[in-house]
Amino acid sequence: MMKINYKIFTVLALTSLMFTSCDEGDAVVDDVTANTTRGAILRTVNVTSNELPIGVADGFFGVELEVQSEDDGNLIESIDVFAHFRDQTPDNGKGATTSDALVENISKSTFTIGEFGLPRFSYEVTLPTLLSATGVAEDDIDGGDQFRVRFELVLSDGRRFSFDQNSGTLTGSYFSSPFLYSATIVCPPTPPSTGDWTFDMIDAYGDTWNGAFLTVTLDGTEHIFAIDGGDADPTASVETLNVPVGSEVISIQFTSGPWDGEIGFTITAANGNVILSQEAYAATTPAPGVELINYCIKNF
Repeated sequence: MMKINYKIFTVLALTSLMFTSCDEGDAVVDDVTANTTRGAILRTVNVTSNELPIGVADGFFGVELEVQSEDDGNLIESIDVFAHFRDQTPDNGKGATTSDALVENISKSTFTIGEFGLPRFSYEVTLPTLLSATGVAEDDIDGGDQFRVRFELVLSDGRRFSFDQNSGTLTGSYFSSPFLYSATIVCPPTPPSTGDWTFDMIDAYGDTWNGAFLTVTLDGTEHIFAIDGGDADPTASVETLNVPVGSEVISIQFTSGPWDGEIGFTITAANGNVILSQEAYAATTPAPGVELINYCIKNF
């Protein structure tokens, strides 16, 4: 029986195809090139601010962008800026995600030429402007909620390019062209009430906090609170921290130990308001390293 040497057959077939392609010239490549439509992108040069502080007049979302397209950006007519609101704290019973709303149109006349000879522009938008554009009331926002700011390139030939036309190639590496950015709403620190703050701490098992502790930072100075080997009672301890007049910022963080579930504490501000309360053997334990105070709750 005749055997076919498939390796030789494959080489001959590929060689034949190569010569056939060469005989046809660059017709296929020319056809693909001629029928390829080039788009346009906005490369992220720098995000100058991605937080929107509540009640801070000079707070803003800001980004510096570079326009890239065929003909070095000359096809760009303008840029539309859209925004929508995302409620990241639905437990407060407030609104959900809103639809995209036009914030403003940016004319190409405002562009400058960057270091690579391409058009660039810096964009800033404040929280009041975003609230007005999306129709969201200030009472309906909370720390952790977000506004999503989206840019849309408008070309002189009527084409538009934005987030929907993106791919992984554009959103990562050098291009970094997501067209869509998140601006998180934050609450600036509230000056604490002056006087003695009380830290009522327990350990349900009665063997101290096993290395866990609370770090209270008052105007940059750290104070450590815990039930440890130095306490007469390994089950409970009550301590105080005096907050003097003129104090500006207080923050509280938790450092974890091996038995966090046994830990309980109640922190009461000088004005009598309970700032934090953690029950022993609760379903959840304090998050290590995370700011425990919610600055949006004005009860300090």
